[in-house]
Amino acid sequence: MEVPAHPKHECGVFAVFDHPNAAELTYYGLYALQHRGQESAGIVTTTGPGETFRYHRGMGLVPQVFQGGKILDQLKGRRAVGHVRYSTAGGSHFKNAQPILVDCAKGQVAVAHNGNLCNANVLRDELEAYGSIFQTTGDSEIIVHLMAQPHGGNRRDSLRYAMGKIEGAFAVTAMTERELFGVRDIHGFRPLSIGKLDGAYILSSETCAFDLIGAEFIRDVEPGEIVTIDENGLQSEKPFIAPKKGGMCVFEYVYFARPDSRLEGKTVSQVRTRMGAQLAKEHPVEADVVVPIPDSGNYAALGYSEESGIPYKLAFVRNHYVGRTFIQPSQLIRDLGVKVKLNLIAEEVAGKRVIVVDDSIVRGTTAKSRVVTLRQAGAKEVHIRISCPPHKNACYYGIDFPDPETLIANQMDTAAIAEYLGADSLGYLSEDGMIASTEKPESQFCRACFNGKYPVAFDHKIEQMIIERRKERAEPLVAVQPPLNLFE
Repeated sequence: MEVPAHPKHECGVFAVFDHPNAAELTYYGLYALQHRGQESAGIVTTTGPGETFRYHRGMGLVPQVFQGGKILDQLKGRRAVGHVRYSTAGGSHFKNAQPILVDCAKGQVAVAHNGNLCNANVLRDELEAYGSIFQTTGDSEIIVHLMAQPHGGNRRDSLRYAMGKIEGAFAVTAMTERELFGVRDIHGFRPLSIGKLDGAYILSSETCAFDLIGAEFIRDVEPGEIVTIDENGLQSEKPFIAPKKGGMCVFEYVYFARPDSRLEGKTVSQVRTRMGAQLAKEHPVEADVVVPIPDSGNYAALGYSEESGIPYKLAFVRNHYVGRTFIQPSQLIRDLGVKVKLNLIAEEVAGKRVIVVDDSIVRGTTAKSRVVTLRQAGAKEVHIRISCPPHKNACYYGIDFPDPETLIANQMDTAAIAEYLGADSLGYLSEDGMIASTEKPESQFCRACFNGKYPVAFDHKIEQMIIERRKERAEPLVAVQPPLNLFE
C-alpha cells in the first residue's frame, strides 16, 4: 500500500446559527475548507425546535456531493452544521461521512468533528458494554453516544460530560434543536474560529471560509472552551483546566491551513514566508533559481528567494483537477499520476543550479521523481530545501502518517536521504527556526511528529486502527443509510 506524498489532514467543520441562507453559506464554507478533506462531505440543517433535521451526505468533493448546489433546496432552515472529511481513524466509507446525526431521548443532535480521540478504544468498549450500538468505524460517533448518556439535565450538560470523557485532538461543532456548540480540546490541537454575518454566528475550522462568504472574524475558540450559541447570543465557559503548555499542531502553519487563513492571530502565508527566509539563513547555497513545489511550497520558496537574493521561478505547473494518486494499481500508473499533478517548464531550469523548496518529505519517492525530472530537463545542480524539520514520528492527533517505518527521515539521516533522492544537497528547517517563524512561544505547539514528545498519551490500538483504515480505502462504498437512533 502506498502512502501519500504529503501528509493528509482529517477534516474541516463549519456551522451557521440563525441565517436564512444557512445551507448555502455552509456549502460555500465547506468549499473553502475543501483542502482539509476530500473524501466526503455533508450538511445538516434545521429550522428550530420540534422540526426534523434535514441532511445530505455523500462521498466525494463538495460540488459533487451537493450537485453544484442543486441539493441545497432540500436543506431548509436557519441553522446548519457541515463537514468535509479525510479519514484517519475510520475507513473511507459513506457510513463514516459526517456530520453524524442522531435522534435520542434528549432530542436530535448533529455532530461534526476534526481530530483524533486518543482514548477512543477504551470509550468504545465501555459504551458497548452498556448497550451502545455503533454504526460507524470512526471515533467521532463516540461523542454522540456520550452525549446521549443519562448524565446532566440539559444538552449543555450532556456536551460538557462528553467533552470531559474524551481525550486527544478535537474541534467539534454540535447542533441540537435549540443550540449550536463549538468546542476545542484543552491543548488546542485543531483550529476553530468564530465569525459573524448579518447578525448570524458562524463557526469554521479556518478563517478563509469567512472571507469567502463575507463574514467578520470575531475570535478563535480558545483551548478548552465551550461556546454556546442560541437565541440569547453567544455564551462561553471553560469547564476544564487547560495545561500550561499548548498543543496546537504546528504543521497547520507549515502545510495544512490555507495560506489566506489566520491561525491564532497570524496569517499563514506570512508565517510560511518567514519559514522560507529562515531556511535560507540556515541552509544557504549558491544557485541560479529558487523553484517551489506548488502549492504548499510557494510562500516558503518566496521567503527563501527574498532572503537569498536568488530569483524565484514558477518552473513547476500544477494541474488542479487531479485527485490523490498514491493508491494506484501499478507502478506505471502511479508514476503517470505523479507527472500529471506537476509538469515542469524545462526552459526555466535547463543549465541552471536549482533550489527546490517544499513543505515536507514523507517517504521520498515523489521528491525523488522531481529530482529525476529536473535532471532530465538539464538542471546542472538540484538542491532540496524543506520548510520544516524531518518527520520521524507517528501522529495520533489527526495527521495521516501513523507508521514511522514509512517515514524516510525515521530510516535515514539527512545525507543518506539526499543520496537516495539524487540531490546535490538537502536541508531541513530547524525546529527552533520553525517555531521562531510563527512568532509564538514554543510552549504553544505540538511538535511530536518532529521530536517524539507527545502532549497527550494515546492508546496504542490506535496505531493498528489507522493502519487498517488504509486497507479499507479500497473496499466498495456502502449504501445510503438513515440517521442513527440512540434512545435510552
